[in-house]
Amino acid sequence: MSRSYISARLRQRVTERAHFRCEYCQTQELIIGMPLEVEHIVPKTAGGETDEGNLCLACPRCNCHKGMQTEAVDNVTGHSVSLYHPRQQNWHDHFAWQDNGLVIAGLTSVGRATINALQMNNPYVRRSRELWIENGWHPPN
Repeated sequence: MSRSYISARLRQRVTERAHFRCEYCQTQELIIGMPLEVEHIVPKTAGGETDEGNLCLACPRCNCHKGMQTEAVDNVTGHSVSLYHPRQQNWHDHFAWQDNGLVIAGLTSVGRATINALQMNNPYVRRSRELWIENGWHPPN
C-alpha cells in the first residue's frame, strides 16, 4: 500500500501499537532491515476505511500475499472463513509457535486459512527464522 494515503503520525501510531512487527506473521522490522507496511485489513476497494481500526502493520511478504483478500479456505474444514483481523482478534487465540518458533501453527479455522493464504510458513521465511532463532532474535516475546 502506498504511504501517501497515511499520514506520518498515523503510521507511527500503527507501528508502535504493533511493537514494530508484522501483525500477521510477527516478523520484526529490525531483523528484516526494512520498514514494515501499513495495510488496510479490509481493503479500500471493499469499503475499508483509512483509520486506526482498519489498519495494521504487515511485512511486505504478508501484505503482498494478502492483497485484497478478506477470506480464505481452511484446509481442514474446507470452508471459507474470514482472515485473521488484528484489530478484532487476538493473535494467540488463532496461532501458536511450533518447533521453537520455526513454524506458525493455526489453532482455529481462521488461523489455518490465514497461514495458507498469506503463505506464512513458506520455505524462504522458514530459512530466515532458522537464522533468527540461532541468534536469539525469534520468536518475539
